[in-house]
Amino acid sequence: MAELDQHEGEQDLEKKIEDTRQRFKNEFLQDSTDKYDSRDVERLQTDDSLVEGYITWRLYVVDDALKMIDESLQWRKEFGVNDLTESSIPRWMFETGAVYLHGYDKEGNKLFWFKVKLHVKDTKTILDKKKYVAFWLERYANREPGMPLTVVFDMSESGLSNIDMEFVKYVINCFKVYYPKFLSKMIIVDMPWIMNAAWKIVRSWLGPEAISKLKFASRSEVQTFIGPEYLPLHMGGTDPFKYSYPPLPDDDFQTPICENGPIVSEDDTESKEGEMESKDALESSFNSEIAVKPKKVNFLDDNVKAEENDKGDSARTKGARKPLTTFKGPLLDVSPAEELSFGSGETEKKCLIILDNVTKNQVAFKVRTTAPEKYRVKPSSSCCEPGASVDIVVSLHGGSQASPQDRFLVMAAEMDNAGSQELAQFWKEVPKAKIMEHRLRCHVLQSIKTTAGSLRDSPLDTGTSGQTELDTVLMRMMAYNSRLEQKLNTSLWLQKVLTGLVLVLVVLNLLCLHLLSATQQPS
Repeated sequence: MAELDQHEGEQDLEKKIEDTRQRFKNEFLQDSTDKYDSRDVERLQTDDSLVEGYITWRLYVVDDALKMIDESLQWRKEFGVNDLTESSIPRWMFETGAVYLHGYDKEGNKLFWFKVKLHVKDTKTILDKKKYVAFWLERYANREPGMPLTVVFDMSESGLSNIDMEFVKYVINCFKVYYPKFLSKMIIVDMPWIMNAAWKIVRSWLGPEAISKLKFASRSEVQTFIGPEYLPLHMGGTDPFKYSYPPLPDDDFQTPICENGPIVSEDDTESKEGEMESKDALESSFNSEIAVKPKKVNFLDDNVKAEENDKGDSARTKGARKPLTTFKGPLLDVSPAEELSFGSGETEKKCLIILDNVTKNQVAFKVRTTAPEKYRVKPSSSCCEPGASVDIVVSLHGGSQASPQDRFLVMAAEMDNAGSQELAQFWKEVPKAKIMEHRLRCHVLQSIKTTAGSLRDSPLDTGTSGQTELDTVLMRMMAYNSRLEQKLNTSLWLQKVLTGLVLVLVVLNLLCLHLLSATQQPS
């Protein structure tokens, strides 16, 4: 019955979203106009994904979702979440490094670190500490909408004096109520045995929807969830990162980036030119393009050269994976909407990003990546005419492998006086408020490689176009299987709950029978 109810809830999710909005307006907004921040109310009325998050987190029960929305929006106004900035948080909190974002787990989720040994219970600073956590969560929610977080409580060298149960409960509430579907998992690392009792209480606060996300790990076990490249040395990792402030450490897109890969110094380039000229003339055009000496970054000149080297759009995009989804932006429509899919096969090392100008003006764009040493982006920066479309090819360098931690950032801005500015100068002068940003993550194809390879070797091979269609079908099957797996996990949880209830009923029946037989025996 529970599974059927959930299935019905998914079927008319759109109706539930509208019902939630209407009931919130009628039951919560009419009596009070100052209860919430008007910006949050407006977002609730326009952002379907936000309402959907509350509904799905509360298992499609609208009444429960409304209570959660009410509590969440009241909290946002009380803490002034929409207006939290670095200047509104005491500087010493940033300098301690007790809380920060850095690195990714093995599933590609951002890591939210809590250094427990740096926290000391203090009623005078508890409010600022709560705002400090809200600052980081809201910052990430705005930068990576819809992407979950993995919380890491690093408890090495900590003791009872570092445990503040009120603060811990607040952090849990942030993920349980204020930011629905935001928590990937919560990892407790190297917990001292003396704190076992405290964390048993914490488990009771999580609730059934989040209890499975709590993971306890020793220093050796934590690598099950996080690779050594993002673990500090004291956890057996190899990450040399050391927190310092300023600046804030989580800006992945501030690394040096060039449109054709990593920036290379002129000395290094000149020393390699002789070797490049002696390469075999039959080398692929992709590898020969890498050998071109990068000059001072002038995107306009580079794009002209790229157009001269490419034999038309069809030749340049040949073999690139076509996007199946689209993000509707205020300046550009971006396809795909969320992720680029790469694999290890030759036909899986190129992806296509399609930008469509939806304005009446010329739009400048550029594409940046967190892993410039892996990817080649062509063109990485140019202009798109009104109503026009631009194809961008993202290719993996030679032996490089894509990773779920890799990200791409598409930036766009309208050009008021088109043609009179060089792009490099334009990007230096354009106000940040006028820049549209859209982020794409990487999806690593694993099963497709083997399956597609076997299909190519089979008598049913239909050539390049047929293979592309097969790859597309397989991608859709993988996405469908992923959705089925999510539904199955939820169903299994409900099944466990029902099994538990049945066992309780059986025990009660046996007890009743025992009592009945005892009363019927002659005295």
